[in-house]
Amino acid sequence: MAKAFYFDMTSCIGCKACQMACKDKNDLAVGTLFRHINGYEVGSYPTPGIYYMSATCNHCGNPACVAACPVGAMYRDEEEGVVLHDDELCDGCGNCITACPYAIPQMLEDKNIVGKCDSCIGIRKNGNQPQCVAACPMRALDFGEMSDLMKDHPDAVSITELPFMPESETVPATLVTPKTIVSKDATEKHF
Repeated sequence: MAKAFYFDMTSCIGCKACQMACKDKNDLAVGTLFRHINGYEVGSYPTPGIYYMSATCNHCGNPACVAACPVGAMYRDEEEGVVLHDDELCDGCGNCITACPYAIPQMLEDKNIVGKCDSCIGIRKNGNQPQCVAACPMRALDFGEMSDLMKDHPDAVSITELPFMPESETVPATLVTPKTIVSKDATEKHF
């Protein structure tokens, strides 16, 4: 069983509602994000373009963060199909931060431990969607079984097929419906 996030880039307007909902739910300090929105500019006058990428933990099938954790605080919960973090075991070494090719785990300075998206496992166990999914006004996010998401979104591709994502053998469980203007030559702008 593998759970996954789905992101519809063609619907996202870059409002950051998902980012703020996640930040609020996790009570994160200024500068710490478990989900983030990046904006990209492509082309030039008279045909400029823009697209957004909403990203969080990819809950990889072969997570580099888990392999790098010396104390077992980062682990893949096979029953739930997601990568989780045990705050009690974490010693704050940061190996998982360095190992993740997607720069997802964050150091929680006030606690001296690492934190990351847990796919709102507590909320999901009560039958609800993750906060980021529920908060999106454009319904550009979804979460569920990878096989179900692939059926529901046949135009989606693996996040690894996006030209601005690093190549990795981590087997990320994120699907994206990309805009046609997605380009390796895009200039990342934080807006």
